[in-house]
Amino acid sequence: MSESIRVDLFTQRNRGVLVTLKRDGRPQMSNVAFSFEQATQVIRISVTNNRAKTKNLRRDPRASFYVSTDDMSGYLVAEGDAELSTVAEDPNDATVDELISIYRAVAGEHPNWAEFRTAMVNEERLVIRLPISRTYGWARS
Repeated sequence: MSESIRVDLFTQRNRGVLVTLKRDGRPQMSNVAFSFEQATQVIRISVTNNRAKTKNLRRDPRASFYVSTDDMSGYLVAEGDAELSTVAEDPNDATVDELISIYRAVAGEHPNWAEFRTAMVNEERLVIRLPISRTYGWARS
């Protein structure tokens, strides 16, 4: 698969599947919205503190991330060791600022950023950062 296809799949999509490992070793898959930083090759995902995917990554940071073309004729899987930000504790902390960055990349501008900031703290949100260490996939030529 060519580099341009890889970039296209991550830069032209904002939904994918995050795969983490359950305690028994089986995969736990979650449909998620994401942003991709092309310069750093990092996938970023907003999550809450109490979700299974968050708990799984605290125990074992290995993760995979899957995206596909609209017609399912191609796909890309990224693998890496996830990093978790701190949980949002203040509407003006660095975690909330990063959550705003992800929101903007996925959905554009929010109608009320003050309300958004407060919600991020109340929901105990944090950021999963998945630096890509390996990719594989397939795309039709």
